[in-house]
Amino acid sequence: MSWLSRLTERRILKTLAEGGLSGLDGEGKPLPDRSGEAHLDAGEAMGYRIMAEAGALPDEIRWKKLAEAKRAELAGLSDPVARRAAMAELSHIQMQQAMAEEARRKFMRD
Repeated sequence: MSWLSRLTERRILKTLAEGGLSGLDGEGKPLPDRSGEAHLDAGEAMGYRIMAEAGALPDEIRWKKLAEAKRAELAGLSDPVARRAAMAELSHIQMQQAMAEEARRKFMRD
């Protein structure tokens, strides 16, 4: 272990002993799943997180959430006619999501 790692570990343990890490937001809860941000650089991910916390989601994220909800709904359908209609809606949502993602990529390139 390097000296920096040992120093960091000691500082964390000291802060824990003093109670400096208790009562924080989210204490005792699992870390949020951010696997969807794996393809983003850190700056974009932080920007999206700030916008999400402010309630201002980009279109592509809004479409992604709608697609996830539609997939969940589709999984619970057994009627063939209802499944076909839900799949058509999901296809439309996925197309809109792809268009929004492409618009962001084009904006970032230019």
